[in-house]
Amino acid sequence: MIDMFDTIGTLYGACSKGNLLDKNGTPIRMERMMLADAIATCTGAIAGTSTVTTFVESSSGIVAGGKTGFTALVTGLCFIVAMFLSPIAQLIPRSATATALIWVGVLMMTSVVKVDWEDAADAIVAFMTLIVMVLGYSISKGIGAGIITYIVVSIFTGKIKKISVATWVIGVIFLATFVLT
Repeated sequence: MIDMFDTIGTLYGACSKGNLLDKNGTPIRMERMMLADAIATCTGAIAGTSTVTTFVESSSGIVAGGKTGFTALVTGLCFIVAMFLSPIAQLIPRSATATALIWVGVLMMTSVVKVDWEDAADAIVAFMTLIVMVLGYSISKGIGAGIITYIVVSIFTGKIKKISVATWVIGVIFLATFVLT
């Protein structure tokens, strides 16, 4: 579940940066992207590697113009070369690479202007989602906190009937996950 929400959050963020959302704000060909991520995750597990998933750093590549499968092939080839160069890369101090991660954060922050900050309910949910992502080092934890906050805010604002069954189920699962781990 964590991997799925990490992927969904990353895809929405990356697709919004690359103008790859349809008129409803949904990533174009979302099913194909989720299937590709699921296959990669299963393949990685079979191979005994750490989880293979979509990373938010993809946003920097998308902003630079990489939006096709060819970009993924070039990136894959670069990773193959990097396997042999990794001992050299370890000589570079972490402080030198931190600026790339800061830039990715800057790119992600440009999406918060789309939040209706005048609506207190929307602002509280968006803020909780954002702050838990940043402080919890996890997109999926932020999404989970956002869903739980959305349910609580909806209850207290009298909009409980607008909460879908799926949102209730996911919210309860996230709450259980947070309490039990």
